[in-house]
Amino acid sequence: MGSVPAWARAYVAGVALLALACLAPLPHLGVPWEIVALLAVLYAGCERVTLPLRPHGAGTPGDTPQGMGTFLPVLLAGAFLLPPPAAALVALPGALLARVEQRPRGPRRIWRAAQLALSAWAASRVYGALGGRDALVTPDFPYALVPAGAAVLAFCAALTLLDGGILALAERAPVRGAWHGLFARSLAPVAVHGLAGLMMAVLWRSPYGPVAALLVLLPMYVSCWVFAQYHRERAAHQATIRALVQAVDIKDGYTRGHSERVGRASVMIARELGMHDERVEVLRFAGILHDVGKLGVPTRLLRKDGPLTPEERQIIELHPEYGHEMVRGIGFLGEARSAILHHHERLDGSGYPYGLAGPQIPEFARVVAVADAFDAMTSTRSYSRARPVPVALEELGRCAGTQFDPRMVAALARALDRHGWHPAVTADTAPSAVSGAPPTRPSGTVGRSAP
Repeated sequence: MGSVPAWARAYVAGVALLALACLAPLPHLGVPWEIVALLAVLYAGCERVTLPLRPHGAGTPGDTPQGMGTFLPVLLAGAFLLPPPAAALVALPGALLARVEQRPRGPRRIWRAAQLALSAWAASRVYGALGGRDALVTPDFPYALVPAGAAVLAFCAALTLLDGGILALAERAPVRGAWHGLFARSLAPVAVHGLAGLMMAVLWRSPYGPVAALLVLLPMYVSCWVFAQYHRERAAHQATIRALVQAVDIKDGYTRGHSERVGRASVMIARELGMHDERVEVLRFAGILHDVGKLGVPTRLLRKDGPLTPEERQIIELHPEYGHEMVRGIGFLGEARSAILHHHERLDGSGYPYGLAGPQIPEFARVVAVADAFDAMTSTRSYSRARPVPVALEELGRCAGTQFDPRMVAALARALDRHGWHPAVTADTAPSAVSGAPPTRPSGTVGRSAP
């Protein structure tokens, strides 16, 4: 557990002990062990074909968000059919034997097993307290939806509570924001899986028995396969973007890390504008890839310390068109392609490459232009010293309406006021920057990350 912070290790150990305490009453209960064994084996087998989800960070001891697996219906069926300690036991073999990609693997398996066991225990406890098990076998079946819904809420609440704690301790997320959005993100998928689990439980108690209940997993397996294909495609997209960004960073060492920060600032603006999550993700791609066209610009011009000649500037100003050509065939980028092409246009029509003005400039391009300029001004490079965030915002405000869209500038200011910003050095600091000498390479216009 060396790579896991001490407080996170203690937290994982405490959660594991609590899970063991939930299992303690098992010897004194009349547990239907045949059901426990079948569900545990079934869940362990299903875990071998599931694809972990990881929407927030990679550093937590559990590789999945709120501990969710694709075959969650098996765990919830256990919660509906079994007493709480037995329902908790169903999750343990599969979670402890599941494949884990990241190290340390042991703590991650223990965390996942304890998290799922406690969540299943909570769901079973709530379901039984509301009379759900009796509702499974009575004619008044629709009533079973009430305790089942309460069990789903309990399951989500347990996942959220535990996940927020590990995010705060292992990933050092701010305490006030560690739990933000976790419950809402898990509720819809857990509710869908909960309905499938309830269907399994009802069929299990019906005259058709466990065999009919297992048929419920067939469509779940199909959905798992589709889900896996989607995530493989998404991983390929991410790998493509990383390769392009790394190539730009290697070629233009002055702006190393700039692309990722422009993507982050673009997302902050998009959130303030209320964009849907799908567009926010595409806009992040646009910010990350906005300078990919520099791969077509001679390296000597990108790394030149002195002022650029007009001819050299004209060559560098071709990089938006180069970039657009490079990504033209990448379908998943969508609107991001227009941002790559037009992020150096100006609101007054004096930008490049086409001199678009006002609303002619695509919305994504106007967002990236502000994010690009902001990071350029707040990052230290070998030819330019970083400006404080308030000074950079003041400069953006001064140029709003001529170079930048005032709405985007205002959105960035609101986002920074709420979340802050942490500028970073993006290249080895040259002697001129250390000694206080003025930068040797002019930016041409406000906030240009590079000419």
